[in-house]
Amino acid sequence: MPHVVAIIQARMGSTRLPGKVMADVAGRPLIDHVVKRAQQAQRLDLVTVATSDRLTDDIVAHFCAERDVPYFRGSEEDVLDRYYQAARCFSADVIVRLTADCPLLDPEVIDRVVQFFQRDAYDYVSNNIERTYPVGLDTEIFQRSALERAWGDACLRSEREHVTPYICKYPNLFHLANVKHYSNLSKFRWTVDLPQDLEFVRRVYGYLGPNPTFGMEEILRLLRSHPELQMINDGIDPDEGYAKSLREDERVFKRVRK
Repeated sequence: MPHVVAIIQARMGSTRLPGKVMADVAGRPLIDHVVKRAQQAQRLDLVTVATSDRLTDDIVAHFCAERDVPYFRGSEEDVLDRYYQAARCFSADVIVRLTADCPLLDPEVIDRVVQFFQRDAYDYVSNNIERTYPVGLDTEIFQRSALERAWGDACLRSEREHVTPYICKYPNLFHLANVKHYSNLSKFRWTVDLPQDLEFVRRVYGYLGPNPTFGMEEILRLLRSHPELQMINDGIDPDEGYAKSLREDERVFKRVRK
């Protein structure tokens, strides 16, 4: 059976909310919630963290070492290279890409996307090509061969920084699929990029408790009973970070295949 490895990208140097991955949420670092939620998914063989090799990310590496979470350190800006090298390090056949700014991840959603991927000979499956899940439940899964091709061919800064745009741009090269929810929940924002996002997440944990067993349905019920919570971080562009990368795009390099 293919070795399915979740790689959670994490770094302290966020431009919009520096240090967010170690921010306190219900008495624990934000990244701790992400790791523990991912570990509850049944269709993952291994959960790992990929951080940068900069001194500022020593704290992330120390967090992983203390908790026996496998981790890899690589390029801060070339996240695609970081993923590729981490996939090699952990002998991943299939990679599940998660991010450390999503402390409301639902392991059942992760399993749903992985299960869909395993039904056919897909190169890439996600639940955000056409977004119907809340922002912050994003799950991408792809073959190591697709990652290797992207690593070798992608040469735009946005393609290197955001890992999977090269794959999604070329449906003629890769077999892609999207997992849709039966209703459109894309208006909900459950990720942490800005201070108001962090406040929203803290309020959710304040109501539902630090135990990471609650999932998407419990959060939706909470928001129906407390609609004012959604107003905390409403109206933020979910693709602001990628759009910024596109505005600043430039050709950075072309790898020579070995």
